[in-house]
Amino acid sequence: MPDRPDDSRSANHCVIKRMGSGDEGRWDAFVKDAPQATFFHRTAWCGILEQVLGHRCHYLYAERHGVMTGVLPLAEIRSRLFGHALISTPFCVYGGVVACDPDSEVRLIQAATALADQLRVDYLELRNRELRSPAWPVKDLYVSFRKVIHPDHDENLKAIPRKQRAMVRKGISAGLQAHHDGGIAEFYRVYAESVRNLGTPVLSRNYFMRLKQTFGEDCEVTVVTHEGQPVSAVMSFYFRDEVHPYYGGSVARGRDLKANDFMYWAVMQRAVERGARLFDYGRSKQDSGSYHFKKHWGFEPQPLPYAYYLVRAKGIPNISPANRKYDLFIKAWKQLPLPVSCALGPWLARDLG
Repeated sequence: MPDRPDDSRSANHCVIKRMGSGDEGRWDAFVKDAPQATFFHRTAWCGILEQVLGHRCHYLYAERHGVMTGVLPLAEIRSRLFGHALISTPFCVYGGVVACDPDSEVRLIQAATALADQLRVDYLELRNRELRSPAWPVKDLYVSFRKVIHPDHDENLKAIPRKQRAMVRKGISAGLQAHHDGGIAEFYRVYAESVRNLGTPVLSRNYFMRLKQTFGEDCEVTVVTHEGQPVSAVMSFYFRDEVHPYYGGSVARGRDLKANDFMYWAVMQRAVERGARLFDYGRSKQDSGSYHFKKHWGFEPQPLPYAYYLVRAKGIPNISPANRKYDLFIKAWKQLPLPVSCALGPWLARDLG
């Protein structure tokens, strides 16, 4: 894709460029101030996707008179098992264009579709949080759960519906302890077991180490212990005044202790202490277990209208565990010994996006 479109000399039009060395600071400053931007639009994801997961990135931005007016992070996944895709952004729940004006948004989308055609991918996927490109096919599989939280802990506890509030109190009565300075080793032991039990391949430990190293204080690991033993853990991302408990789970022993309910309550308390005002419970598949768990916490689902530009694919792809053709794989994966799932998982998970 050329750095400059044919009409780039016009004062009325923006220029579309690829992010290069030295553009990161401008890009991140734009993302920090743009209302539509998310934690997943930060440039640091580019290094993680390329260097840790091995996927080529194509980060595009719009510029007018030397001023950045829009961004579109894209990464290319090429997999023998799951196809060839251009996504904004893989391994992230949100993506798509963030722009100051309609012209910048349109031109970034045009540049993305031209790139998708040039690369001959199966499809281009924009993980929009709001409906964009209404003429494109839209997947309605996922929803997000976001809610403003109160600066007072008691008010937040009262806002949790009664039955789920009782689960939090059971965790407190069981003597659970939350540690917000948890290490990656503790976190990974719990998280790897949790996703194995769901029949899902786990990403590598190195991936999570890199997230923590890259984002620093904006990436916090909470480990919940019972009698000194980890029973649940979550990696949370902080962005502006929001908290995203993103990668989390518990071991089987934690279920009876209500460790997950206690853990998310502890993260909510911690978020208030850090000045957050919005709790983003993340993405869930419609009518799944996590979907109902979050609804029971008093959060209302908000559709995630992921949009698709089809190049070689004939329809919207479905590589989600909700696809029935993966049932046998999921059942088999649940039976794997944990060390085996940790050895094989990263090889598969890196292409799932």
